[in-house]
Amino acid sequence: MTIPPDCRLVEVELDESIGRSTPDVEHERAVAIFDLIEENTFRPVADDNGGPYRLRLSLVESKLVFAIARENNDPVVTHILSLTPFRRIVKDYFLICESYYDAIRSSSPSQIEAIDMGRRGLHNEGSQTLLDRLSGKIDVDFDTARRLFTLICVLHWRG
Repeated sequence: MTIPPDCRLVEVELDESIGRSTPDVEHERAVAIFDLIEENTFRPVADDNGGPYRLRLSLVESKLVFAIARENNDPVVTHILSLTPFRRIVKDYFLICESYYDAIRSSSPSQIEAIDMGRRGLHNEGSQTLLDRLSGKIDVDFDTARRLFTLICVLHWRG
């Protein structure tokens, strides 16, 4: 898939429905948004006019709402994504991240590496699920899907 270079996000905003959390969680959210904006490929399938785009994320009844607008705030499209397919992956991802951080303190390098491989594998699985769920709605590359999945995980994290 070839996406023009102007098809990218220049802003990601979390609306008030997301809620605020602890300073640690807010920091992780800010880092995830920064990483996403820093490097991404993003194009709503129905938009032939091109980007760059602004993305406003909100939560409505355990669904993630993608409100996409142009850089000048003209609305483009809104897509609603059920978070149900991500529940198991996010839960497993948090568990393996916990194991990873515990292992860093007390395990051998080979054990740490094995846990990290599992962590990356789950992250890739979540990213692929996101790619599949966005298919036909929003074109993103795998690296952008990874960054978006990171953001979805951080939205679930309570600290």
